[in-house]
Amino acid sequence: MVLFETERMTVRRFTTEDAEAFFLVNGNPEVVKFIRPAKSRADSDAFLKENLNFYKEGSCLGRFAVLEKQTQQFLGSFSFLYLSGDADFHLGYALLPEAWGKGYATELVATGINYFFAHTDHLAIFAITQSENKASRNVLIKSGFFEKGQVEEYNKTLDLFYIIRGMQPDAHIETE
Repeated sequence: MVLFETERMTVRRFTTEDAEAFFLVNGNPEVVKFIRPAKSRADSDAFLKENLNFYKEGSCLGRFAVLEKQTQQFLGSFSFLYLSGDADFHLGYALLPEAWGKGYATELVATGINYFFAHTDHLAIFAITQSENKASRNVLIKSGFFEKGQVEEYNKTLDLFYIIRGMQPDAHIETE
């Protein structure tokens, strides 16, 4: 199921057939450096199965595959997950190194923000990143997020960003 499309990308649910692609993100220490420790193939496969259980009809919760629209090349993942409890959602993404520096992250985040507000009644969405992750900080700020402070997660201090409904940048959303 396609969640949304950007000008250059398709964002869809992962399937059990995506285990190799899922591992390309979650098993790559360079990709997950600012997210979590890299996973073994077995742990990544278990993580994929856990992720597939997030998907519920009518919900945007979960991790999603990001594909280049014309070639269907796997670029990475995008997510809407709980930040705390079940009231606060956060947006996240992880792209493969070959997709870095091409504007994909900004395009993905801007369209993701608009999709989220168009398909939920939430008033805000959050994002978190480590201070050292300058590239993600820049993407979030360029996409309209504001810095809110810091939170502790997995024994790390993370910078917390948010955007409020109506404050997001304009982005064209294509859905199926």
